[in-house]
Amino acid sequence: MMFVASFLTFMAIVGFPSFVEEMKVFERERLNGHYGVTPFGIGNTLSALPFLALVALIPDAITYFLPGLHHRYQHFLFFVIILFACMMLVESLMMIVASVVPNILMGIIVGDGIQGIMILVCGFFRLPTDLPKPLLKYPFYHIVFHKYAYQGLFKNEFLGLTSPNAEAGNGGSPTITGEEILKQTWHFETAYSKWVDLAILFAMVVFYRVLFLIVMKTTEKVKLVMVKFMSATRKERTQVTVNPSATPSATPYCADKRQWQ
Repeated sequence: MMFVASFLTFMAIVGFPSFVEEMKVFERERLNGHYGVTPFGIGNTLSALPFLALVALIPDAITYFLPGLHHRYQHFLFFVIILFACMMLVESLMMIVASVVPNILMGIIVGDGIQGIMILVCGFFRLPTDLPKPLLKYPFYHIVFHKYAYQGLFKNEFLGLTSPNAEAGNGGSPTITGEEILKQTWHFETAYSKWVDLAILFAMVVFYRVLFLIVMKTTEKVKLVMVKFMSATRKERTQVTVNPSATPSATPYCADKRQWQ
């Protein structure tokens, strides 16, 4: 589950170069006054939904049943929806990166770095209780979407299960529940259900998309201010070059007058 959720979302970054090209087309269309930032964001989101759904469905259909996970279609659909939300989040993240870093190589590096940090502090490689509290746990652990994706996926598989307890010979219970595994082994938060994790993921999708629109509008205004400033600076330099003297016509006038005399 961790591999599918992390690897596929991490590889979704390869769509960054094509989005950079879309941004170039959008800038030309925007200058021509055909449409604004909000229609572009809405249109890009709607056009990407079918392809993201296929990317989430096909790998899940291949990998979900191989390790012997739940065979009920409700659990499988939840698995697909979680991965679909993660794909939308990564695409939204790369849209924000593309609006700030238009260079393809630098954008991929920045996106990879952000994703790598998210995976490291999501609570899988290091348990949440083992993460250093300054910065890594507060706030990184609580704002990365991998945390809620992993918790939703693990709750989807473990809650409601009862397994033999390997420590039954040491005085423990002969069985162990899935909720105990999530609490004791993974230190996950079980106070809320998997549907809350899914709702948080889709809320983060909306937040990322709105943040993209804000960044685009802000960048557009900053570029406009910079263009006006550069135009004013060039105009002042041109005037100074053409008219370097306070009285440019005095000397030629006197020379012409003496010549006629």
